[in-house]
Amino acid sequence: MSQKEESTLRSVELTRTSTAVYTVRNASGAEMQFGHGEGLFSPVELLLAAIAGCSSIDVDTVTARSAEPTSYTVTAAGDKVVEDGATRMDNLNLAFDINFPDTEGGQKAAGMVERLARLSHEKYCTVSRTVERGTPVAHTLNVTVGDTTD
Repeated sequence: MSQKEESTLRSVELTRTSTAVYTVRNASGAEMQFGHGEGLFSPVELLLAAIAGCSSIDVDTVTARSAEPTSYTVTAAGDKVVEDGATRMDNLNLAFDINFPDTEGGQKAAGMVERLARLSHEKYCTVSRTVERGTPVAHTLNVTVGDTTD
């Protein structure tokens, strides 16, 4: 693999902790648990968090240069629908609720939010752009039975 190809690869590793509970780790060593159960994010909630987080980074990093927000909340929501027995999410929406101080910098930052959210949606947010495009997901399987150390 060439150096350029390697630099485009993004990955995480998932490890089963118990039934329907998993730990995911990234290349820098950050990890979190998720799955089905009390106090855990579900995979769908992680998808919503990824979309909200991706767009938030795009908006926040630019506006924070002018003013630090006094509050910053983004709600990601959508409908889980069933079609022919298969589930998917529909009507995904991000609702930004951002407050800046009443200063020159705060007014400047507030004036940028709409443009930055649009640019994130149209160009910069890898997560939402991937979801909208409908990128295929492939599977590679390696399943064994019994001791594989022999």
